[in-house]
Amino acid sequence: MIRETSARDAADLVWFKSSYSDGPEGDSCVEIATTPSTIHVRDSKHADSSPRLALSLKAWAAFVPYASEG
Repeated sequence: MIRETSARDAADLVWFKSSYSDGPEGDSCVEIATTPSTIHVRDSKHADSSPRLALSLKAWAAFVPYASEG
């Protein structure tokens, strides 16, 4: 499930990226910010202008094993 996020809520988020993000461009990663009920995701290369996802904890838990395959 994707959750709606207000602009005020988004302004209070603290974003971070994985210590494993070291692609050839240096910033080839997604960033996440957490709240008690939502995981927010954005593109680190376009942090201010890219669309952001807001996932429920259940959706995030289902996504992480899939994303880590490879």
